[in-house]
Amino acid sequence: MIKRNNDKLPANPIEAQGLLIKAVYKKFDKEALPIIRTVCQKQGKALGLKIKNKLTKNNLTTVAKAFSKSFDQKFVKIVSISDEKFHIRGTKCPFGLENTSRELCEAVMVIDHEYFREAVDDKIKLKILKTVADGDPYCDTIYEI
Repeated sequence: MIKRNNDKLPANPIEAQGLLIKAVYKKFDKEALPIIRTVCQKQGKALGLKIKNKLTKNNLTTVAKAFSKSFDQKFVKIVSISDEKFHIRGTKCPFGLENTSRELCEAVMVIDHEYFREAVDDKIKLKILKTVADGDPYCDTIYEI
């Protein structure tokens, strides 16, 4: 007979990916970060190419608006959008990285950074001002050309 596990199941593929990322990080600590970063970079590049090919304009404003459709508006708020800067704040990590570490957040956020680099401009910079992964009350993230 198979024993049933009563752990909370992930609500979506991103939460499932977060469970895997956290398990690998827990087992291998900082040694896992380059692997996590590399895989996340590939994921971000693939997503960025996909949205780039869907949109007729690939400026930061247009791509940021498309990107914002992918997150839960209850937890993430747009502070500002322009062709030079996209600023968002969130109270919940879609990967469930709350209270893990800033370095894990930075490795996973390569997904979004690479998404914008591929879809808009490879000169886009990512600034993570605050992160719930490091125990901050919210994430504060800026993408800037």
